[in-house]
Amino acid sequence: MSNASPLPLLDPDVVPCCPPLTERPLTAEEAVRTAAMFKALGDPVRLRLFSAVASHEGGEACVCDISDVGVSQPTVSHHLKKLKEAGLLTSERRGTWVYYRVEPSVLAAMGHILGRYAAA
Repeated sequence: MSNASPLPLLDPDVVPCCPPLTERPLTAEEAVRTAAMFKALGDPVRLRLFSAVASHEGGEACVCDISDVGVSQPTVSHHLKKLKEAGLLTSERRGTWVYYRVEPSVLAAMGHILGRYAAA
């Protein structure tokens, strides 16, 4: 496991991609970005992988620690790639292993997009 300090998942200085859904209708560009994020999380395996990374001690997880989600290793890699493409994860190779982190602004942006209903 890495000695890196945990990343802040809820950074108050982060400007989210989009306004709360209850504030005003999204623009076409905002809707595309928001849909890509939620589409990536719309698959149960991807949601489990995202949750495993987000909740892992230290704020990051080695692929070796999170790959037991009931699918083959190539499929895990495919799903992690989709999460990265959607901007939900970042990764860093250390030797033979890849470590994943949730982007610091992701959870804050999700909560912001869902607006006041996320806190209810």
